[in-house]
Amino acid sequence: MAELLRLLDDEDVRVWLEQKQAAASQSRDNEAVWFMEEREALLRARLNAFFTAVPRVSDELSRAVSAISQDARNSGAMPTALVLAIIAGIAFAIEWIFRHSVPAVPFPNPHLRQTYTEFLTLSMFTATVAILFLLFAWPPLVRVVALYSLLALVAYKLATALWRIALAASIMSARSYLRARIFTALLAATMAFSALTERLGVAADVRSALTIGLSIPIVVLAMAMIWRERSSDVRSWRDRLSRAMGISGAVVLWLLWCGDFMALFWLGIMIVLVPRALSIADSLMLSFSPSRSNERDPSDPKAVLLVRGTRAIILIAAVDWVAFVWRNNFPFVSGEVTLIRTLIAGAFNSVVILLMIDLVWQLAKAYITRKLSDVDDEGTSRSNALARESRLRTLLPVFRNALAAALLCVAALTVLSEMGVKIGPLVAGAGVVGVAIGFGSQTLVKDVVSGIFYLLDDAFRVGEYIEAGSYTGVVESFSLRSVRLRHHRGPIFTVPFGSLGAIKNASRDWTVDKFRIRVPFKTDVDKVRKLVKEIGAQLQADPELGSLFIEPLKLKGVEQIGEYGIELGIAFTCKPGEQTMIRRKAYAMVMRAFHDNGIDFAQPVVQVSGDDKETAAATLAARQSPDKTAAPGTALPASL
Repeated sequence: MAELLRLLDDEDVRVWLEQKQAAASQSRDNEAVWFMEEREALLRARLNAFFTAVPRVSDELSRAVSAISQDARNSGAMPTALVLAIIAGIAFAIEWIFRHSVPAVPFPNPHLRQTYTEFLTLSMFTATVAILFLLFAWPPLVRVVALYSLLALVAYKLATALWRIALAASIMSARSYLRARIFTALLAATMAFSALTERLGVAADVRSALTIGLSIPIVVLAMAMIWRERSSDVRSWRDRLSRAMGISGAVVLWLLWCGDFMALFWLGIMIVLVPRALSIADSLMLSFSPSRSNERDPSDPKAVLLVRGTRAIILIAAVDWVAFVWRNNFPFVSGEVTLIRTLIAGAFNSVVILLMIDLVWQLAKAYITRKLSDVDDEGTSRSNALARESRLRTLLPVFRNALAAALLCVAALTVLSEMGVKIGPLVAGAGVVGVAIGFGSQTLVKDVVSGIFYLLDDAFRVGEYIEAGSYTGVVESFSLRSVRLRHHRGPIFTVPFGSLGAIKNASRDWTVDKFRIRVPFKTDVDKVRKLVKEIGAQLQADPELGSLFIEPLKLKGVEQIGEYGIELGIAFTCKPGEQTMIRRKAYAMVMRAFHDNGIDFAQPVVQVSGDDKETAAATLAARQSPDKTAAPGTALPASL
């Protein structure tokens, strides 16, 4: 310890330490510059190694082939190509027999049946290849060749099965299907050959040169596919520009791969392939959906789960793979670039979180939409179900809005957390701000809280006619703070919940409607009772109005004795909201029945009477001259 302290006090040691710290600080400040220079040097070295390795390709391949042949001869095994041909031939034969002999499964969807057949035969092919490979006793080098060759064959068969399903679902044409098979075969063969040369000990520079050479036909085929896919009958400048951009993008991606810029290469690959993969996946999942006939209906939870779930899987896999490649190809560990790396990692994680939240939201929205459509379609089928469906129609939109707000808040906070923002103080500050806003907006809080309790009390529902203070109308919709009422004459009232007060609901359970008729004193009440009873029976037998009655039309009896007749009360019980139509029909039938049976309605009567001729003459004069004043002493007795 004393020696260390003595060295630290030495002037030369102190100067050396300060120079090291300055150099380290400068290195951290210029890390991005050093990274670009390093990549440029690596690219130059890779290019030089490629040109140096080209003349040695034939020698390395000859050495590898000789080693494989020597290994096969030493073990007394058959030639590798012959063994692989036998295995492939047996597997293809079993697949063909199984495809043509397996009984057809009665799937309701033809695309499901096609998928079932393809993957069942692929499973048989893969199992046959695996069993035959394990039955042979392979020499070490031959085993490596056989393993990678068979893996490439199985991968090609898997891709071909997917292309067949897409062809059956009319997602791709027959010509595109053929090009896709050729492209898949070249890609699988190139990847298998690259892995095989590495296992056989071929030099790294020669292996890189071979892989680049084998990738040229793949790039040419990709350019041809882009040219054919984007061509059209009308050769406009937009069509030419689109094709040129597609071909240029393919060339740029190939150059990035050749230069070992894997982070940018895979990012470009995902930008190009993921939208296309999402489109194909959407079409395939919709073809598998049970609601194929209504595949554009966003309210089918099964279709939403298939489509959105598949999209989420594809996007999550793409994002995770790009994140993995970037973590291994961006060696930024300090300085300003650390913040960039944190932001990139947070962005990748945020994409995954947002995809899961989007899946939850889409499923919940589809379920709510489907329930609302079911309510609209079957809301009048049963009286008991009507109340439940009306309540669902009232509460589900409110729940949907609340769920959207909650998911949005959770997504925002999660994304901020993944981006490196400490959300604890943010949540605490939001709570304080919320309390302050609550105190400053007491009316708004009152409206929201009142609305919650109105909904919990089930005071009214969408479609019901209510009266609240000076507001009357049919409930059309809700928000968090107000209700929209449609007046029967057309205007809309938007009333805050806090202003509703006591509510009169005229659309709940049942309603009793009463009306009165006036008949003369001499009317036979029993006869009227029978007529009203017959009218009630006719109304209940009416195909349009009969189902609306709860209790039939009845005569309640004499309600009041008036000055010129008696008032009879008539009442009936029906479903809420239908009483006006029934009352109008009852009025018409009562008038017709009274007319047919000689029953009159009471009317005001003025009766003039007198004892002498002078009084009669004065009365006659008064009738003939109503504007003149009667003579003094003349009386006009009247009785009503």
